[in-house]
Amino acid sequence: MQRTSFAAMDCPIARALDALGEWWSLLILRDAFLGVTRFDGFQASLGIAPNMLTRRLKRLVDAGLLERHPYSQRPLRHEYRLTAAGRDAFPVLAMLGAWGGRHATGGKVLVQLTGRADGATLDPVLIDRRSGAPITPETAEFRLGPDAGAEGRARAARILARRAGAANETVSA
Repeated sequence: MQRTSFAAMDCPIARALDALGEWWSLLILRDAFLGVTRFDGFQASLGIAPNMLTRRLKRLVDAGLLERHPYSQRPLRHEYRLTAAGRDAFPVLAMLGAWGGRHATGGKVLVQLTGRADGATLDPVLIDRRSGAPITPETAEFRLGPDAGAEGRARAARILARRAGAANETVSA
């Protein structure tokens, strides 16, 4: 099945999903943060078919999240290392893991995020770097940026029109 590309969409979330959105990709990144670097290590950890793993690793390299480095010349073999962009995905995985721990495990504690120095369980929250205040749906919203194109502006206008229509229905009810 052909995957739809979001690379041209005028939305950073869509573009991030283009690079990170396949579930195998997120699991490969998870394993890379756990120290897995070699093809056979990813395959053993994930139980993924070799051809599928090859495609996913190539996409992650092409997206700039992993880099290939040779570790053997005969035969030529590569390991995969996180790039700066790949390391920047850590908060996404930490928050996804925290959400999964609260809402997708039936109350079982399967994995915990812990501090490296003291081993204490961490509970990640999203905060604003400038103010230190928590970012929640009640305190923040998505707005178009100065570089948004016509597609993004049209989509935002449709959403705002629907929101205004729903609010008017609520008020008149």
